[in-house]
Amino acid sequence: MSNKKQIKFGVMLHGAGGHMNAWKDPSVPADASVNLQHYTNAAQKAEHAGIDFVFVADGLFINEKSIPHFLNRFEPITILSALASVTTHIGLVGTLSTSYSEPFTVARQFASLDKISGGRAGWNVVTSPLEGSATNYNKGEHPEHALRYEIADEYLQVTKGLWDSWEDDAFVRNRETGQFFDREKMHALNHKGKHFSVAGPLNIGRSEQGQPVIFQAGASESGKSFAAKHAEAIFTHANSLEQAQAYYNDVKDKAEAMGRSRDELFVYPALSPIGGATLEEAEAKYKAIQNLVTIEEALNYLGRYFDHFDFSQFPLDKPFPEIGDVGKNSFQSTTDHIKKRAKEHGLTLRQVAMEEATRRGSFFGTYDQIANQLIQWVEEGGADGFIVGHHVLGSDFDAFLENVIPILEERGYYSRNYEHTTLRGNLGLPFKENRYTKEKQTIIQ
Repeated sequence: MSNKKQIKFGVMLHGAGGHMNAWKDPSVPADASVNLQHYTNAAQKAEHAGIDFVFVADGLFINEKSIPHFLNRFEPITILSALASVTTHIGLVGTLSTSYSEPFTVARQFASLDKISGGRAGWNVVTSPLEGSATNYNKGEHPEHALRYEIADEYLQVTKGLWDSWEDDAFVRNRETGQFFDREKMHALNHKGKHFSVAGPLNIGRSEQGQPVIFQAGASESGKSFAAKHAEAIFTHANSLEQAQAYYNDVKDKAEAMGRSRDELFVYPALSPIGGATLEEAEAKYKAIQNLVTIEEALNYLGRYFDHFDFSQFPLDKPFPEIGDVGKNSFQSTTDHIKKRAKEHGLTLRQVAMEEATRRGSFFGTYDQIANQLIQWVEEGGADGFIVGHHVLGSDFDAFLENVIPILEERGYYSRNYEHTTLRGNLGLPFKENRYTKEKQTIIQ
């Protein structure tokens, strides 16, 4: 193993890919978002290359303007459970909302995935930004931003508590004595809080890694504070190394202020690399991806961030419109960034929409240039690893695995050999000890 810092990778499984019209690309099945073989192929390719985890995002509201392959796609826990049976080492991370679910059910689902996979599960905790989500659930109005994080905080306390319902050796299963479990090692939670009342215990035990890994993706102040308290891996966006470094230091400072070590959570910026053997080849790939979308579709894509706001009412080639607080209770940090960037650079609505629909991103260029950039971001404190979300999860994905990964491997920044069987182990996180076992050990000491 190289003594250089090892770069960790996750791969976003977006069906056809991250681009809104990825389904049109001939290198992926047109029905990729509901094609089990496509997901299986992608997960197995990623595992063969030593990628640490696959990541399935999700949303709870659609309309006719939604990204096409979001209209018909697998639910994360279901597809990850299927992938658990056709992989052996790669982590399985899925998105699930704390605003529109119940802690007991979710704790049980992720504990089941963790057991099925032998300790490879991770939960991307989200609070659901789209206000339309409330129309699909009998929970009243969509909670405002700060309240969503308040609910999520208590939700995580409950879920983690339920995951400790059983100590690791609680299930004796002694056929000779007839003892199935040790009653002293079963623990009811009996939580009574502001938002939840949950008795427990959970009706499934712990896995080889103790508890699923907690991922989080919030970039607002509330989101960062939540991540600093609960997250073990953070999925973020950064448009430059300087922006990545600022976020990296901020969230780790916040974690430290809460009594955690900076090494207890890892930061994974998202990237959509576009590379080629030459700059000309990379440019040609970008143009081909751009050509998948029309301006009308790009406006719809942009509107999604602003809770499906209708941008078609504004002139395309005038400065980006003043729309006040639209988007504040949706993808808050993203919409703030879009408005700020448009103003600072004097961008038109057309420019903003087309750029958002097909982001060129920071990681553009030759395969060597992309590898150099990845190394720089990790060496200079902007990232611990990356979540790769290809515009098209077909030829682009293959090109990254076949060209960028070997460069990193050759230079000592990457190993395709899994050192552990659990997601925690492969990410460099310790086994999550049961709180009751720890308490007993403390009393003995």
